[in-house]
Amino acid sequence: MAETYPAILFVHGFPFDHEQWRPQLTRLTRWRCIAPDLRGITGGAVPATGYSMGLYADDLVGVLDAAGIDRAVWCGQSMGGYILFEVLRRHPERIRGVMLCDTKAEPDTAEGKAGRDELVRVAERDGAAAIAERLLPKLLGATTRAQRPEVVATVRAMASRLLVPGLVGALRAMRDRPDSGAVLEKISVPALVLGGSEDEISPTAGMRAMAQRIRGATYVEVPEAGHLAALERPELVNEALEDFLLHTSFR
Repeated sequence: MAETYPAILFVHGFPFDHEQWRPQLTRLTRWRCIAPDLRGITGGAVPATGYSMGLYADDLVGVLDAAGIDRAVWCGQSMGGYILFEVLRRHPERIRGVMLCDTKAEPDTAEGKAGRDELVRVAERDGAAAIAERLLPKLLGATTRAQRPEVVATVRAMASRLLVPGLVGALRAMRDRPDSGAVLEKISVPALVLGGSEDEISPTAGMRAMAQRIRGATYVEVPEAGHLAALERPELVNEALEDFLLHTSFR
């Protein structure tokens, strides 16, 4: 059994804010859960040096400092996972455990970088709602799109309300992020890797391979869920997170 109830820092993905984690915040009440908005997503000044994974990582360490928390279990989805890899590089002493949801360690391919640049143009020309419509088919699994209209509506509304400068900054930060493959073998804290079985952005084969590269990692595949498994099948994801948190000893 876990010796303590560690604090948990949830890092949202793109194009979302902290509300992405509402089902988890509602369920995991025995833990101290913190779910901030990333810089620029819902407000704040644009950084003079531009957005980057390093900037997001340092910001989040600042969130822990402000909360008086030395070390936490970090849970990141998609872009949140990219940021978590940067925290592992820059601030490993602040991490007690990792929960990686629907993410990948590889950098963008040339095609992927071009896609980010296209989304920047869409955001600047047509706004956040256009980004939401463009990404919805890939963000949600086929089962969710066909059978869970309420989830589709929630995701569309969440993505549509964000600020364009922050979205553009996040797209460029993701485009320019480094390869984090070498980080995986260096992870020495307990790790959970979780992905949706219908995820087209971070396919299950890649998630499973990532888990195999992390010493002692637990892998969980969530059926009938896409890239937003924690929103699409929250009951199953909450069970997996709770099981990991309750039955892991965090030093």
